[in-house]
Amino acid sequence: LTVRVYKEIQKLKPVDRICAIDVGLKHFATICYSDGYSEKVENPKYLVKTEKRVAREQRKLSRKQKGSKNYEKQRLKVAKLHEKVKNQREDFLHKLSRRIVSENQAIVLEDLNVKGLLSGNLSKYIQDSSWRKFFEYLSYKALWYERELIFADRFYPSSKTCHVCGYKNQELKLSDREWVCPVCGTRHDRDINAGKNLLLYGFAHLTSGRVGTARAKACEEARASMKQEAPPYRSGSSSLHLDKADISSLSSG
Repeated sequence: LTVRVYKEIQKLKPVDRICAIDVGLKHFATICYSDGYSEKVENPKYLVKTEKRVAREQRKLSRKQKGSKNYEKQRLKVAKLHEKVKNQREDFLHKLSRRIVSENQAIVLEDLNVKGLLSGNLSKYIQDSSWRKFFEYLSYKALWYERELIFADRFYPSSKTCHVCGYKNQELKLSDREWVCPVCGTRHDRDINAGKNLLLYGFAHLTSGRVGTARAKACEEARASMKQEAPPYRSGSSSLHLDKADISSLSSG
C-alpha cells in the first residue's frame, strides 16, 4: 500500500545572515556566521559507538543455523540495530540542516570529493558522518525555502589560508589543529579559520563574484585593527563585518 500526501511548503522569511560550514570528523561541523558568531557541532558517531555491539550480535548470527527460527530471530535483532543507527543519524542530519536553512539566507560549503575520501583509511568514520547525505538535505531544504547554497571550489585552500591577511601555510598538516600566521601573527583554530575563509568566499560570490575583492576588504580591516592594537584571536571573533542592509539586498536579489 502506497500513500501519497501533498503538503504545501510554508516559505520562510528572508534573514540578514549567511553562514559557512566546514565539516570534519572530530566535530561534525564548524559553522561560522556573518554576525561574527562561530560554533562547533559535535559528531554523534552513532555507528562507531554501537559497532562493538553490532559485531557481537553479528557473531552470534554467524553461529546460528541458516533457516532455523533462532537464526531468523538473531537476523532481525541485527537488522534492528542497523535500523536504529540509521534512524538516529537521519534524525540528527534533518534537525541540523533544518536549523541551518531556517537561520541563514545563504550557506557556503566545500565541494568535497566524498567518494574519493571513502577510499582512504578514515572511510569508516567518514561513512558514519554521512557528509554526502547532509549536503543533500541542505540542498533540497534550501530549494524548498528559497535559500542560496554556495559550493566553494574543491581545491580552495580554506584551512591553509590566513583569513586575515591571505597568507598560505603550505606546511600545514592534517594533524595541525592550530597554527600562527607568520605574516600578521594571528593564531588560528584550523576549523574556525577554514569556516571564516569559506564565509569570505560566499560573501565575494554574493557581491562581485571574486574572492579577491572580499580578501582585500578583510585585509584592509585587519590592518586597521592591528594599528589600534586589537586583542589576540579568540574563537567566535571575526574580521569580516557585514552590513545588514547589504546582506538583505543581496538576499532579495
